[in-house]
Amino acid sequence: MRLSYKLFFLLILFSSQAISQTSPLLEKDKWKGFERTYTTINKRSAYTVKPAKALPGNPWVWRSSFPDWHTEMDSLLLTRGFYIAYVNAADAYGSPADLQIWDQFYSYATDSLKLSEKPALEAVSRGALYAIGWAKRNPDKVSCIYAETPVYDFKSWPGGKGKSKGDADSWKQLKEAYRFTEQQAIVFKDNPIDHLEGLAAFKIPVLNVIGINDRLAPREENLDIFVHRYTYLGGPALVYPITDSPQEMNGHHIPIHDAAKYADFIVSNSYPVRKVLPYSDYFKIRNGLNNFYRIVTHTKKATVAFLGGSITYNPGWRQKVSAYLKERFPETQFHFIAAGIPSLGSLPHSFRFQRDVLDSGKVDLLFVEAAVNDRANGTDSLTQARALEGIVRQAKKNNPLMDIMLMEFADPDKNRDYGKQLIPVEIANHERIAEHYHLPSINLAKEVHDKIRNKEFTWEDDFKDLHPSYYGQELYFATIKSLLNFCFKRDADYRLNSNQSPRIHQKTGKPDSMVTSLPKELDKYNFSNGRYVAITNAKHDANWKIDPNWAPSDSAATRAGFVNVPVLNTDHPGANLSLHFTGDAIGIAIISGPDAGIINYAIDGARQKQTDLFTPWSKSLHLPWYLVLGSGLKKGNHVLNISIDRTKNINSQGNACRIVYFLKN
Repeated sequence: MRLSYKLFFLLILFSSQAISQTSPLLEKDKWKGFERTYTTINKRSAYTVKPAKALPGNPWVWRSSFPDWHTEMDSLLLTRGFYIAYVNAADAYGSPADLQIWDQFYSYATDSLKLSEKPALEAVSRGALYAIGWAKRNPDKVSCIYAETPVYDFKSWPGGKGKSKGDADSWKQLKEAYRFTEQQAIVFKDNPIDHLEGLAAFKIPVLNVIGINDRLAPREENLDIFVHRYTYLGGPALVYPITDSPQEMNGHHIPIHDAAKYADFIVSNSYPVRKVLPYSDYFKIRNGLNNFYRIVTHTKKATVAFLGGSITYNPGWRQKVSAYLKERFPETQFHFIAAGIPSLGSLPHSFRFQRDVLDSGKVDLLFVEAAVNDRANGTDSLTQARALEGIVRQAKKNNPLMDIMLMEFADPDKNRDYGKQLIPVEIANHERIAEHYHLPSINLAKEVHDKIRNKEFTWEDDFKDLHPSYYGQELYFATIKSLLNFCFKRDADYRLNSNQSPRIHQKTGKPDSMVTSLPKELDKYNFSNGRYVAITNAKHDANWKIDPNWAPSDSAATRAGFVNVPVLNTDHPGANLSLHFTGDAIGIAIISGPDAGIINYAIDGARQKQTDLFTPWSKSLHLPWYLVLGSGLKKGNHVLNISIDRTKNINSQGNACRIVYFLKN
């Protein structure tokens, strides 16, 4: 009989969009002699069982399904100081909506109850759909997984599309939970057997205890595929087949005679609890994302843009953020703009931003990353600052309510700077702009450095490169997700209390939602009017030719967007061109390949300057390369003159200059 200890608190009804939707504690009772406390998570019942004496760090086991089945291991773990927890989502089969409830329960368990940040997951049968689904999205938040007769592919059960006879009623229920048609369910590619790269990169141990003749979840359709794929990716998986009797329900219900050894598996992988550095140490919220939150919860039609280099272009954190936003706000129609181009930093971004992002329509949330390529490309500090400020001001002029997040990714140079207790120049510039314009920012570079020093992982074995491994991509996503959730929760909290005054802007004293004016410029020569100028505007001699569809004649690699495009091209020493322009900055976007030459240039007849177009990467790559030839010019009319020098870099094969665009501010 349960003893009721109802708390008479005011129940605040949380909207479906809130991050934490936890009601006050409702009642308590005893479970196998231990105190069990009930609560509600987004209308789902949940509970935690407290050990008589908790181990330091409060380790816990999170049961995903059938909490009263084979409880021997849980009893042992309670006596050894572990908490046991459960949230009832049994009819959702690990659907995206189900996993949002799991996110909410995790926040409740770790924030309110102060349980450890890495629970052990205990999955029985269909519970593997929840446990592995959540673990794949949160490999940083799991210590290990115990899976008993696991269902790893719902096409097998309840779908019955293979050897399993399935379950028609459960299959119908699953399709309703996922909002799938029959065909959508069959072609679905995010079962527990799919996309295991991140989980494997975090080396999460998975112990599979199975029936030797399970015909409900046949191993060849479930376990064997999972173990093969997971171990192939480097993930540790163990299999313990049960041959003892009785084995009932078509071999799916098996006896557990030695729960202690399975408890040992959980204890050895979960304790002692290792303290990890919190993600919140590495981001700053400032004015947050309140306009974007309003869009996704009310207007429900949002555009998100990603502006960056190869770390944004490559598969990884960007796709994970996009998928998370769609799962987090399932009623919102999203449009994603992928504007990552390898090798490009803040300078190129500021001149291509209009064409590559803003011309696509109104943007509600913009992610910007440039710190890695700004260092690699040798972009000077003044140009970095002018470019970043220019991007922000272009964005805000286009849509005053656009929310912008500045991101600072890791590389070996920044690791070395932080190792010397220096703040990398690129980080300082990003943070200076973010602070002035009250934008959220994430210092992932410092996070990587600090977590390596905290012995949470290594660069060589885990992160591996400035183009992060699966491990690094998961880390980036986890930190970005943490910032997003922090912002969403803060904005939800303001909206939930009708008596709460509107959030006030730091500088103006007005409600945030009413502030559309831009702060005063930090640098009046910022690139807030950066644009491409067509190569057809140049006047040139006969040595220059426009190739309408340029492609290299050698075997060197190219970059998307900089091949099969019009190019103003010459390889003749002495070739001349001029460009008349109005503005305070001028430059060129070129393709620098194995034969890149040296140019001489002058503005308004001033003393001639020289620059080498050959880069450290030009030997094997036709690289997009952006050069500012003059900035901080007096506003008005100017003339740029360029000529090809007769000398060349010792490593270059020629004197070529291939201009794709002129750059004008």
